[in-house]
Amino acid sequence: MSESRTFRVQRATSDFRWPNGARIGIVFNLAYEAWSPGKAPGIGPMGNVLQPGFFDTNAHSWASYGAVRGIQRLTRIAAANDVKTSIMVNGVLAETHPTVLKELHAAGHEIVAHSYGMDVIPVYFDEAGERANIRRTGDLIAAVTGERPKGWISPRGTGSLISPKLLAEEGYVWFGDCNDDDLPSIITQKDAPEQRIVGIPLTMDVNDLPHSIRYGNAPATLIDQFRAILDNANQADAAPFMLDVTAHTHVFGRPAGAWVYDAMIKLARKRDDVWIGTRMEIAEYALAQGRWFKDEVF
Repeated sequence: MSESRTFRVQRATSDFRWPNGARIGIVFNLAYEAWSPGKAPGIGPMGNVLQPGFFDTNAHSWASYGAVRGIQRLTRIAAANDVKTSIMVNGVLAETHPTVLKELHAAGHEIVAHSYGMDVIPVYFDEAGERANIRRTGDLIAAVTGERPKGWISPRGTGSLISPKLLAEEGYVWFGDCNDDDLPSIITQKDAPEQRIVGIPLTMDVNDLPHSIRYGNAPATLIDQFRAILDNANQADAAPFMLDVTAHTHVFGRPAGAWVYDAMIKLARKRDDVWIGTRMEIAEYALAQGRWFKDEVF
């Protein structure tokens, strides 16, 4: 975020606890993603890059798996484990797969606005363009679900310097374009103290895409990494923290990875020292617990 100090940040103190008194909070996220018409992701399963100017049909087909099969498989797994997820949804999916989006909302999952498409990144816009994208995305999702999304995460977690201000003005309760904390924070614009938004960090420690696609690790090793965090982090340091467990529907939505998502949910549910919830539940909880939030000190 900007260093201009046009906003006030209140950070959670070390005595912060999750709703059940635990020090570890876990969110199970799903990234249900798509690109604008005529666009394809910049990465795919093929290592050789196409010549500039050619549409990558392989990468486009690979990414489309998430909407064809992946979202259904991962939400079946979540339902079997009685877990509600926070689902990042691009606005274009409300146009191309409205029935799926309506079913996700009806099932009680949190629908998180994720820009119009994965190629539509807020940092590329001026203020008017970014505001238009926020409204377009929210309008498309609301037209299908009957409810405007209350949370926003930009593609690659890259909002602009004014994203928190614009999102608050548009009625969003929280945003996740931040990596500077492992607890929620409350952000207020100094020139509009009535407008506030909760910053909920998107932690990347347990995320299928960098784990398997960027670093080439076997899916099973993510379970070991997750277990090690739960077993050791709280022993090494008693400070509270949150942990995102994120699966992309076109990555771990496939049979080779979906079982890992299932295993991690089961691991977390067996423990009595964690709290599991959605990002919106975190935002509501943070706003209700003012005693645990103090002004950031520089």
